[in-house]
Amino acid sequence: MSGCEPSNGPRKAGVVIASTRAAAGVYTDETGPVISDWLTEHGFEPFPVMVVPDGEPVGAALRALLTQQPAVVITSGGTGLNPDDRTPEMTLPFLDREIPGIMEGIRRAGAAKTPLAMLSRGHAGAAGQTFIINLPGSPKGVMDGLAVLDPVIGHLCEQLEGSHGHNH
Repeated sequence: MSGCEPSNGPRKAGVVIASTRAAAGVYTDETGPVISDWLTEHGFEPFPVMVVPDGEPVGAALRALLTQQPAVVITSGGTGLNPDDRTPEMTLPFLDREIPGIMEGIRRAGAAKTPLAMLSRGHAGAAGQTFIINLPGSPKGVMDGLAVLDPVIGHLCEQLEGSHGHNH
């Protein structure tokens, strides 16, 4: 199941948790460990999870991570309709190319369990060779999203790196 291990060692990955309350220590972030474990299982080497307040700090965290050229960056939280849910707005400027089918797949999978999944406004796309995706803030929403990524993540990384892009 490695899927994502090129010759030069494991691909790096970043995790950004957008939660004003978790960043303030009001409660413990539960989604970061779920995402990190999933990345490790898929052959990635995750950087330490970054837990930041909603809004601008999410953009700053993404900018900092992208300088390290990870293969994947996964955010969790800030994708709903509350006034401070601005993760999609912080993410979009970094994306050279959107990959809408991934979010369609995630919303479809989520909507089968709860209609509220349709309210998630996350983006998925490429910033250069880095794949960035916004997942919801709940552990359940994160697990649903990761399940959708499961069968495509290795192929997606290869295409962004250009190693298999010419055959398709």
